[in-house]
Amino acid sequence: MNKSIRFMLNAAAMSLLLGWGTSFAQPVIDKQIQYIIPFPAAGESDIVARLQADISAKKFNQPMIVVNRAGAGGALVWSQLNTYPNDGSNVIGVNIPHVILQPLQEGIQYKTADINAIYYYHFTPDALMVSADSPYKTYQDFIAAAKKSPGKLTLAGSAQFSANHMATERLNKLAGVKVEYVPFKGTGDLISSLIGMHVSGAMGYLPLAIQQKGKVRTLAIATEKRHPALPDVPTFKELGLNWIDGAYRGVAMPKSTPLALQEKMSDFIGKLNADVDTKKRLEDLGFVLVDIPLKQIPAFMKEKTPLAMEDAKNAGMIK
Repeated sequence: MNKSIRFMLNAAAMSLLLGWGTSFAQPVIDKQIQYIIPFPAAGESDIVARLQADISAKKFNQPMIVVNRAGAGGALVWSQLNTYPNDGSNVIGVNIPHVILQPLQEGIQYKTADINAIYYYHFTPDALMVSADSPYKTYQDFIAAAKKSPGKLTLAGSAQFSANHMATERLNKLAGVKVEYVPFKGTGDLISSLIGMHVSGAMGYLPLAIQQKGKVRTLAIATEKRHPALPDVPTFKELGLNWIDGAYRGVAMPKSTPLALQEKMSDFIGKLNADVDTKKRLEDLGFVLVDIPLKQIPAFMKEKTPLAMEDAKNAGMIK
């Protein structure tokens, strides 16, 4: 047998073996996983969850379905988190600083300690946006208008006591303005109001700015450097504001879930997050991927909680 034929046969055999490896990958549990997103469809949490569910089924033979249960800016689902079955059949999307700051509100039916996060997978930088038809062409235009008419301009965002809410208050403090925050159920719900100029603008996230490019005008983003998808958009840092921040997203399971299963699911979500094709796609969309598994969650929360509380205090949201 000549070398060319042997090479082709070996390559074919290897391809077949690799195909079998994918087709016969062992699922993490022997039932479908319900991935509950506590926000409406089309937001950042929903977009990523659906990509993860697709990879889960195609590359790991693990059926996963995304279910949207919006309400109270996520609090509706988070207050019920520990009532779900503890057999691995349910994972729940969680956000920081939401789960740190929401319980400070009167009437919220959960505490931060109730949220049993097992993995955090990405970070979405803050982004100040207006409609493409807005008269505000630059960050400077927007701030000048806000200073001229204190309390008149409005910024839409996802939920109360959320990253968007905190970012709006941060803008007020750092820029010396008074802009009113208008909470929506989620990012997906505020898009039409933003584009239709029912609000002056939105304090959202970089992925939304990229996704709606052409329909919205992004005035500034809270990143270390400009993003390739929006090369003409300055960072807040360039504009003289010490601001690199946004929201972290991950998944949680009921506290009563056996530790071994929590660890197994944390490892599995990590594999979904590390998928090369999806990683590239998410980064192009403006998501900044992180890798914070179960064993690192306590240290991560210890780092983020005082920062969120200090931001809330500085913004006058708490005493």
